[in-house]
Amino acid sequence: MSQGARRVVVKVGSSSLTTTAGGLDPQRLDALVDVLAAARTGGDEVVLVSSGAIAAGLAPLGLVRRPRDLASQQAAASVGQGLLVHRYADRFARHGLVTGQVLLTLDDVVRRGHYRNAYRTFATLLALGAVPVVNENDTVATTEIRFGDNDRLAALVAHLVHADLLVLLSDVDGLHDGDPRKGAAERVVDVRTDADLAGVRVGRTGPAGVGAGGMVTKVQAARIATGAGIPVVLTTPAHAAEALAGEAVGTRFHPTGRRRSTRLLWLAHATEGRGSLLLDEGAVRAITERRASLLPAGIVGVEGSFGTGDPVDLLSPGRTAIARGLVNYASDELPDLLGRSTHELARSLGPSYEREVVHRDDLVLLG
Repeated sequence: MSQGARRVVVKVGSSSLTTTAGGLDPQRLDALVDVLAAARTGGDEVVLVSSGAIAAGLAPLGLVRRPRDLASQQAAASVGQGLLVHRYADRFARHGLVTGQVLLTLDDVVRRGHYRNAYRTFATLLALGAVPVVNENDTVATTEIRFGDNDRLAALVAHLVHADLLVLLSDVDGLHDGDPRKGAAERVVDVRTDADLAGVRVGRTGPAGVGAGGMVTKVQAARIATGAGIPVVLTTPAHAAEALAGEAVGTRFHPTGRRRSTRLLWLAHATEGRGSLLLDEGAVRAITERRASLLPAGIVGVEGSFGTGDPVDLLSPGRTAIARGLVNYASDELPDLLGRSTHELARSLGPSYEREVVHRDDLVLLG
């Protein structure tokens, strides 16, 4: 069992599961499962976040490379997801372990109550001894499918399941101060602050052209997890066993913050504002300094179209996004309320209007 890590989330990218031709590599997948199964039978609870559905669907559809258009990506994911999960289920079964497929979109888990359902699913699967295999629901995803957000998803899942460790497996054995494929490059062993990232170069798609992430999304994922108190190790599948055992491999990102509300973490990192509210200086100070709720009196403008309960960005007079919150009014209701006190609104429109536009419990500061 890893040092003090009872519950571990492991994320593996497409480039670590595929051949140079772009198809799924059964030997790579089997080797990874053998390592994870050993950790599970040794006492760790393991959650696997796996990319590779699109890559697995390329060859059956006669596609040479990952397609650029969304419809073709979703078609490949539809074909590949079943193949990928079947392979995982078959290989884990050889170790006497059962897998459970969990398909998520970020929008599925950001709204009130939905993240609780996701947590209960994970908790029950783990309690029953199963290994959850997580992926974005690529067949219906939109923005997510194009930006390699499985790294970010893994960080959010790690927080959701109260993980003790997040392991990000890549085709590069950690962060380097240069491209290790183009010559000498020194590996960054530990990251404790952003200062340790100075000079680090990040890339995008792997040599097989099947990944959509790169080091950018891995650093972002590490910041999310470490900001919530979860250590992160970035390494290759070849060093996965050592990483799970607590050995010094790859790059280790040390915790920088404490665990926070799961819902607010999802709100900050797993959503995009469906619209914007432009605030006056007084409202900005109230939110940032006193952590107060947003009232109609402090809003000077409404942008975009959104409904009650949607995430919206709160903008300063200089149009900097200072916070994001779940709004209690639809966009077409707000213009008549701006600049008015809740008491005045209650008197003229009824007691139901004596409420915050964004309650402080549904608001997270950005930046």
